[in-house]
Amino acid sequence: MPNTTYIEYNFKVDPLQPTSDILIAELGEAGFESFIEETDGVLAYIQKSDWSDMILEGVEILKNTNFQVSYQFKEIEQENWNATWESNFKPIQVADTCVVRAPFHEKPDVPFDIIIEPKMSFGTGHHETTHMMLQHILAHDFKGKSVLDMGCGTGVLAILTAMKGAKMIDAIDIDNWCYQNSLENIERNKCEYIKVYEGDASLLADRKYDVIIANINRNILLADIPVYAKALNKNGLLFLSGFYAEDIEIISEKCLAVALKFEKKLEKNNWVAVKYVF
Repeated sequence: MPNTTYIEYNFKVDPLQPTSDILIAELGEAGFESFIEETDGVLAYIQKSDWSDMILEGVEILKNTNFQVSYQFKEIEQENWNATWESNFKPIQVADTCVVRAPFHEKPDVPFDIIIEPKMSFGTGHHETTHMMLQHILAHDFKGKSVLDMGCGTGVLAILTAMKGAKMIDAIDIDNWCYQNSLENIERNKCEYIKVYEGDASLLADRKYDVIIANINRNILLADIPVYAKALNKNGLLFLSGFYAEDIEIISEKCLAVALKFEKKLEKNNWVAVKYVF
């Protein structure tokens, strides 16, 4: 079988966020199938058979003067694409106890070894918000808990709660790629207690959880916080991320209005992950 030829786009962006997240979402809609987030932008890959010189016509962020995006592209053979992907996707270590890695990485000697094949889904641990949410999970007891991972992406957060002893876990994402990728990663990590659903917060009617984890974005969180509060058991915990330090005030106001009390925050490169108690 002949090697597949890929087109690699090397995007340089400013500011890094939210530009990278928006760019990846729009490139996914255009047909790109794999991404690597870098410190100054994004590498994006599409099979040459799916590519045309008009492929970026519908990528609106490239026309938005509020964001600076430049790019170059080139052809690479399948074998070189695999090598590029593997050399760029490094394992992520969180504290001394958790590693998030791809299947081709060596097995580490840690209690929580999470294997993720990210495809087009968000949530490898490389992004600050995912990394901090993993820190929050590591710091808490999940034994026997019921958990919701809202906007699950790769499923990595749900997988760690399962490894920490949660027994009833729902993982929900509105994006079909994320839904499919979460199913694959959950099977890969042998997490029998996780159920994956494709949809949004409307799926939460009549459901109750001890812990809700939502790593999405500010506007979706602001709209859905009242729904999360209704879905939390008494003394339940809510972990939120996907927004900046300057957004904590408005997020906390929304939480306080539904009896959720701020307890703790983590911060990394102006991104935050915040804990609330019901």
